[in-house]
Amino acid sequence: MGFTIGGSRGTKEFRSGVRRRGRTSECTTVAEYTGLWGWDAVPGARAAAPARDCSCGHTDCVTPGAHPLDFAPTVPGGATLDEVTELWGEYPGAAILLPVGRAFDLIEVSAEAGRRALVRMERMGLPLGPVTVTPDGRAQFFVAPGAAAELPQLLYRMGWDDADLDLRALGHGAFLTAPPSDHAGLGPAGWLRRPALDCADGPPQARLLLGTLAYTCHRFRR
Repeated sequence: MGFTIGGSRGTKEFRSGVRRRGRTSECTTVAEYTGLWGWDAVPGARAAAPARDCSCGHTDCVTPGAHPLDFAPTVPGGATLDEVTELWGEYPGAAILLPVGRAFDLIEVSAEAGRRALVRMERMGLPLGPVTVTPDGRAQFFVAPGAAAELPQLLYRMGWDDADLDLRALGHGAFLTAPPSDHAGLGPAGWLRRPALDCADGPPQARLLLGTLAYTCHRFRR
């Protein structure tokens, strides 16, 4: 993964850009995702509570406040604050969405199972990537791309294919609502485990976490 920070444009450019006038905190957050972590970002729709009417304007929207805006550009991983401001400035107030299936896939479980599994994984010293939590009670573990396609076979190999698990993988075509953006009019997304430099080269393979996640989901449902 190529980073703007520490790369050819350097940390000084990013930090000086943050201090420039006219930079919104929203653009700064997007630039952190693109410049520091190398993730693509897309401006997303917002939904207003309590009716959760979607800002896209479509009355029949099936994912209000949880999809990219029509014709919105992808801000590529590596984009600097100047580049983010130029692109994102056309979509003030947009939710920050991260395309899944490029730099990472997601394994999603209930938030409570996710918290328990995370504690267990940290004690075991397993490699970990970021973990988000949604306002509707879901925990999403970042794993290497390809996990969504591999999940059925991985569960079969581990003996969990017949278990009734509240667990699924999200891959290409899905979008993650990035903290602190509002998710579907329900409230802000948050971090259970923030991005860190120790996992900057990429999230762990799904097989390293799946056993613990499946076991925790099974115990939690019981």
